[in-house]
Amino acid sequence: MSETRYKIVFDGTLLPGVEKSTAQLNLAELFKSDAAAVERLFSGQRVELKRDLTQADAQRYLEALKNAGIDARIEAEQALDLNLDAVTHAPTPAPISESPYAPPQATVGEALPQYATLNVFSFEGRIGRLRYLAWTLVLTVAMLAVVGVGAFFGILSAAVLNSTLLTGVGIIGGIVVFIGFIVVSIQISVQRLHDLGWSGWLWLLNFVPIVGSIFPLVLMVSPGSNVANRYGAPPPPNTTAVKVLSWMWVVLIVALIIGLVAGGLSSLEDRYSETSYSENVDSASVDEEAEPADSAAAPVESEQE
Repeated sequence: MSETRYKIVFDGTLLPGVEKSTAQLNLAELFKSDAAAVERLFSGQRVELKRDLTQADAQRYLEALKNAGIDARIEAEQALDLNLDAVTHAPTPAPISESPYAPPQATVGEALPQYATLNVFSFEGRIGRLRYLAWTLVLTVAMLAVVGVGAFFGILSAAVLNSTLLTGVGIIGGIVVFIGFIVVSIQISVQRLHDLGWSGWLWLLNFVPIVGSIFPLVLMVSPGSNVANRYGAPPPPNTTAVKVLSWMWVVLIVALIIGLVAGGLSSLEDRYSETSYSENVDSASVDEEAEPADSAAAPVESEQE
């Protein structure tokens, strides 16, 4: 009895959250095939992508297709009952024209990675919400530390050495470091946008009035896709350090908001107290000016009597 063989069947269905154009690009890269040929596979008709596979090979193909966003399935091929006695020499069949729905003939090349490679100093790749918060916290702390150290040595050099040259070099170095931090911050935001399936150019929305104040919040709370998109494979699972740092950042943001609200309320209360005090002082002044006038009017009435 021969070993059961399997085939990969696809009917155009995609995994949730995967765009058709993204799946086509991933499938073309996976099969090392032309994008136009791959596009014909998405007609909605049943297509057998691969045939005559062992179970292990079929599972390998299916996993690669899942990473590409393709919702394919494995089906067992029907076993052929060959009877050599009934074999006759048939004429050679004429060549069949290529079907527009024929699957790519290339074998699966290098499989798409299951997860994206993390690189904070890059405009490529994807990161999720928690990693975005964690990286932003680390970047902010590093920037504050560098600024603090630079300011300390700047003041020290100005007070002790009294060197204008060193002060100028320190200022230029601080500007360069600040620009570097800004670039890294943009790279982190672009990778977060990629995880949402959006173009990195949308980062420029930060300069739009009103929208710019809401846009960072959108990056913090919007969930990304857990499958491959046109910007690559999904980010790897969050580590414990990423989770801890992200929640620390959330706590700091909440504390900052509470502090700003409390400070605003305190300022309003102080202004109200000052206004009330001014009104009381003005009222007392008016009363003091009115009393001499009343006392001066009394003798006039007695003389008339």
